[in-house]
Amino acid sequence: MPRLFWKFFAIIWLTLTTTVGVIILLVNFLQGVPFARELEQERRSIALNLTANVLSRDGEEAAAHFVRSSQEMLPHGLTISKTEKPDACSDPKAETRSVLKEGICYRIFLPAPPTFTFENFGPFMPWLTILISSTISAWALARYLIRPVVHLRDGLSALAHGRFDFRIGDKMAGRKDEVTALAYDFDSSAARLQELQDAQQRLFHDVSHELRSPLSRLQAAVGVLRQSPAKLGAMLERMDREVERLDMLVGEVLTLARLTAGSGLPLKTQTVDVVELLNEILGDAAFEAQAREVSITTSVEGVFRAEVEGELIYRALENVVRNAVKYTADHSFISVSCETADDRLKICVTDRGPGVKRDELERIFQPFSRGKEAVPRGGYGLGLAITRQAIERHGGRVHASLPEAGGLAITLELPRKR
Repeated sequence: MPRLFWKFFAIIWLTLTTTVGVIILLVNFLQGVPFARELEQERRSIALNLTANVLSRDGEEAAAHFVRSSQEMLPHGLTISKTEKPDACSDPKAETRSVLKEGICYRIFLPAPPTFTFENFGPFMPWLTILISSTISAWALARYLIRPVVHLRDGLSALAHGRFDFRIGDKMAGRKDEVTALAYDFDSSAARLQELQDAQQRLFHDVSHELRSPLSRLQAAVGVLRQSPAKLGAMLERMDREVERLDMLVGEVLTLARLTAGSGLPLKTQTVDVVELLNEILGDAAFEAQAREVSITTSVEGVFRAEVEGELIYRALENVVRNAVKYTADHSFISVSCETADDRLKICVTDRGPGVKRDELERIFQPFSRGKEAVPRGGYGLGLAITRQAIERHGGRVHASLPEAGGLAITLELPRKR
């Protein structure tokens, strides 16, 4: 048993026992007869003396008659015996009286009352029952209080050893109290830790996979150069592109890591017109979209000055707009709208691409995730993950939806102040 159990049990048991003891003492003090032992001894002495006086004055028959007629008043066990040895009366005892009459020694005997009998024990039976029941109650109550603590300790020990699949909510045995709520909060925390661990492992796997591809191409270019030095120019251009891809991937991973690890750090905010920032991004995106004959909203009206970290918001907006340009169909249109209400800016970017399945609307915001039906057009699947982290760091939210006309719509909501 844990030491805490014995502490609970000892405190509860001592409290109940002390209470019962005080009650017993008070009852005995209020209901008991003062000097009861002295009075009993005096009563016994009077009975012996009276019998001895009757015997010495009126004889043996009168004394016997006195004892028989006074049984209700005299203590029980009073007897008269005689012996013809006169020297027998010379050995007095506390519970006897000796009378020498006509050469005969009469001994009046009254035995001492027993120190313990079941009759004497009877008045204490209720208190003993209370004591036993209090002990059982203290045991049950202490066990009831400590059992969930033991489960919590086991759960925390499991977390310390990296077992995030350990759950204790189903071990509460139907309890409905604050301890049960704490157990379910523990389960939620463990589930969240398990999700983060799975995401971290998936991130390591995806990063290693994405790094392996450009590194493999670099190794292939080095092998071609060793076999054909004449292709130096073409291979150097190829190597430059792969190095640029590696640099972009590492930059996005570092950005995502900084957003995730620094979620508790304060933002370096400044007053920025987010609508003006969006129009600048839309101008650059419109120029890039011309190659596929894609048209896009080039500017939106309005002003929305907010306390934000400009670099993060710029990356968040740019990732959403560039994703739309990248995955929309050729000769299509990308619509961008802004709406301001209650110190909150709502931006919606809608493309005409293949979209995603409804069960993938949340998964596309995870690192290295793309829609299963999306056509590969470069990138690493980190853009939307960075966008969500950046917007949520500012107290906003990002979500995806499926328009009736097809494609994908990404909505960003940003407050004026965090």
